Amino acid sequence: MPAVSKGDGMRGLAVFISDIRNCKSKEAEIKRINKELANIRSKFKGDKALDGYSKKKYVCKLLFIFLLGHDIDFGHMEAVNLLSSNKYTEKQIGYLFISVLVNSNSDLISLINNAIKNDLSSRNPTFMNLALHCIANVGSREMAEAFAAEVPRILVAGDTMDSVKQSAALCLLRLNRTSPDLVLMGEWTTRVVHLLNDQHLGVVTAATSLITTLAQKSPEDFKTSVSLAVARLSRIVSSASTDLQDYTYYFVAAPWLSVKLLRLLQCYPPPEDGAIRGRLTECLETILNKAQEPPKSKKVQHSNAKNAVLFEAISLIIHHDSEPTLLVRACNQLGQFLQHRETNLRYLALESMCTLASSEFSHEAVKTHIETVINALKSERDVSVRQRAVDLLYAMCDRSNAKQIVAEMLSYLETADYSIREEIVLKVAILAEKYAVDYTWYVDTILNLIRFAGDYVSDEVWYRVIQIVINRDEVQGYAAKTVFEALQAPACHENLVKVGGYILGEFGNLIAGDSRSSPLIQFDLLHSKFHLCSVPTRALLLSAYIKFINLFPEVKGTIQEVLRSDSQLRNADVELQQRAVEYLRLSCIASTDILATVLEEMPPFPERESSILAKLKRKKGPGNLHPDLDENRKERSVNGGTVATSPTPSTDLLGLGSTIATQNSAPPASKGASLLVDVFSENISAFPVETPVAVGPVADENFSRDILYTGGLLVGIQSWESIPYIKPKNTDMRYLPLAPFPSRFVCKNNGVLYENQLLQIGLKSEFRQNLGRMYVFFGNKTSTQFMNFAASVVCQDTLQAHILYYKLLYPTVDGGAQLQQILNIECVSDFVDAPVLNIQFRYGGTLQNIAVKLPITLNKFFQPTEMTSQDFFQRWKQLGAPQQEVQNIFKAKHSMDTEVTKAKIMGFGAALLDGVDPNPSNFVGAGVIHTKTTQVGCLLRLEPNIQAQMYRLTLRTSRDTVSQRLCDLLSEQF
Repeated sequence: MPAVSKGDGMRGLAVFISDIRNCKSKEAEIKRINKELANIRSKFKGDKALDGYSKKKYVCKLLFIFLLGHDIDFGHMEAVNLLSSNKYTEKQIGYLFISVLVNSNSDLISLINNAIKNDLSSRNPTFMNLALHCIANVGSREMAEAFAAEVPRILVAGDTMDSVKQSAALCLLRLNRTSPDLVLMGEWTTRVVHLLNDQHLGVVTAATSLITTLAQKSPEDFKTSVSLAVARLSRIVSSASTDLQDYTYYFVAAPWLSVKLLRLLQCYPPPEDGAIRGRLTECLETILNKAQEPPKSKKVQHSNAKNAVLFEAISLIIHHDSEPTLLVRACNQLGQFLQHRETNLRYLALESMCTLASSEFSHEAVKTHIETVINALKSERDVSVRQRAVDLLYAMCDRSNAKQIVAEMLSYLETADYSIREEIVLKVAILAEKYAVDYTWYVDTILNLIRFAGDYVSDEVWYRVIQIVINRDEVQGYAAKTVFEALQAPACHENLVKVGGYILGEFGNLIAGDSRSSPLIQFDLLHSKFHLCSVPTRALLLSAYIKFINLFPEVKGTIQEVLRSDSQLRNADVELQQRAVEYLRLSCIASTDILATVLEEMPPFPERESSILAKLKRKKGPGNLHPDLDENRKERSVNGGTVATSPTPSTDLLGLGSTIATQNSAPPASKGASLLVDVFSENISAFPVETPVAVGPVADENFSRDILYTGGLLVGIQSWESIPYIKPKNTDMRYLPLAPFPSRFVCKNNGVLYENQLLQIGLKSEFRQNLGRMYVFFGNKTSTQFMNFAASVVCQDTLQAHILYYKLLYPTVDGGAQLQQILNIECVSDFVDAPVLNIQFRYGGTLQNIAVKLPITLNKFFQPTEMTSQDFFQRWKQLGAPQQEVQNIFKAKHSMDTEVTKAKIMGFGAALLDGVDPNPSNFVGAGVIHTKTTQVGCLLRLEPNIQAQMYRLTLRTSRDTVSQRLCDLLSEQF
């Protein structure tokens, strides 16, 4: 910055500020300001031309007056005139005044833009910086239209100074945030990405912020930034604090840049290139190692900077969800923070562990900290930390610890803060339902929930317990007995009266044999609560009374007397009066048979998604868009999509196993048996493996399905709303840049397929023999609506297929909302290429196109086969033809952990055969690939060499193309 000359002190301004500060009252201040405004106005209107110094001084005074809260309606032209000055201080004050006081609708915008253009073309770095700062501060659409094309040119120009590059990058970032449709990098993309290699770390820091934002908008255009970001991050984390002296903050090398680079990498899946991936893994391991080192300073700034990098690295590890070792190490590191004296660290650790709990690799490691989390729930003073502890307990819950976690949350509920009670109630209700092996425990839990926090138990909770009890015969008697005992308490919450009235009205006969719960005692108990209840509850109790007349004829007279009373027949509430009159008349004139027919027991409710879970999703908002993508992860082995992944009706209380299957969704009529047989209309686990499923007609005319033939696959598209969509001209969806699915999906069926800052795509799939069903979830991660949201499934040209129908799921998708699309799949013959999912929508006026391969691979139709050692080697010899065997020797890409290897082979779909191979270190598997036309037997042998860090994989099948494809897929997993 140029030196300030002696005359730039502006003594007049200093005197004015001193006068304002010395004013004894508000009136005196206003009087002094009005006097100064009059003086400045006279100077500006005077005949004598003011020099630059005077203009600057008076403009500064106006700016100070404005900052005191007074309106300024003149002086704008004088500020614009200052922009043409060649003195830095005068130009600076002019830009400052414009940035603060000039709005985008001003008539002076064209003059300001001309002055900015002159400064940008002046090649004076000081003036260029001032102009770029002004553009960024104003950030109006007019500014973006005028300079969106000029700023990128300055940014990538070879002769631009480093300080100007920094300003240009941040200016472009601001324009992209205010007018994203006007900032089009185009030809500058590659050169902007290469700024990550710049020698000046300030330029790299600014460029990383810009590239991260642009990559979120157009990830395919900036995917080359991954390798450069990894290389730069590697140099930073491996350097000593003395190597980057200008950018070392309290012994932490370039912490801000490290955090920005880690965030940039979270815009993309794990690198496919083995070398880049290995280098990134080394960086993350180094960061985790440094976290274990003794602190180099006791100052809080050192620990803050160090932990900022650590938490961002853990976020990247969680985002990639592909390295078991790193995930477990991250979990252990976070576990150390759970008891840290710093509240912020405990909060962040709990929040990150919530996400880690959803990973199959780290879930067990998270569970080891359950006692620490429970202790935090009981002893934390900060309510926000306690809420995160509740979230973590909810996330780590599975069948092994459900009763303990539910009991602790119920215990905490009695003293919990009112602000989080409703959310705890919802979570306890969901966990009790989801992991209930014994339904009596579920009923007890919900009744305790109503006792402890009845005011926070929403209608959805008690509705759901009624549905469960009605649908489960084995729990009805116990539920009736339990609510009868609960109602005997002197003070009962009204929700308990509702549950008691409904259950006793339906199933009171199951406990009527006990003299302590005779029909008359049941009625008297319910009626004793009647006068204390609201109108809706009284209406429900009247319905229970008429049910009693059907169940217990001996109390008919007593109930009729109640219905005849003036308090019922002449009730001021129309609903209660009508019910009393109609129920009384029905009990008097109807025969026993008619009464039994009219008042018969409620039929079972159709299984569907729990309304409690839906309410929790709405309550959590955009933060948790896919809480159920991995619901079955905790109960299953990694088995690659066999029937075991689907919960059975007796254990899946939420109905997740069939939640997304539409009602009456029978498959379409067959055309030469070529269309998909819909075996998933019911819960898949309800069918034995050998049971054939009949094909029936379409039961719901509004239920649409398109069939897409993809080489060896038939893909059927289902959706609740299907509207023809005309594909935009000049947009061939087949040639969009493809985002490959993460390789981990080869061995797992559920998880996040694709994610950027706008959209999250999750999958939940199930496969059985040659059939499969895939649920695709689309989550809007922003608070802004998506317009014209459309999704379609297409095939690549090699499959000789095309878009048959473009599905417009919704004209708009609200912020935080989630949509779903169902794909039915049939394996007709062995195949290589996977279908492609294309998504198109408008966000902020910009058309977004995303194309990602669906993880439908040949091994998904693998059924495991158990074999003895003798049978295995006999079959191995039968498949000895050269074309039937494929062998691959390759370098290990991941740690050679025995348990992880076993899990991956089982997740691949093969049965792991123990004790078959003479070498106990080798892994042997067997299975059958099911297609519509044939079955292909498969045998595999994996031989690890830990010393050389190598594998030898041998596959033998009855078809050479299958051998090659399975070998390629499985090799990528190790």
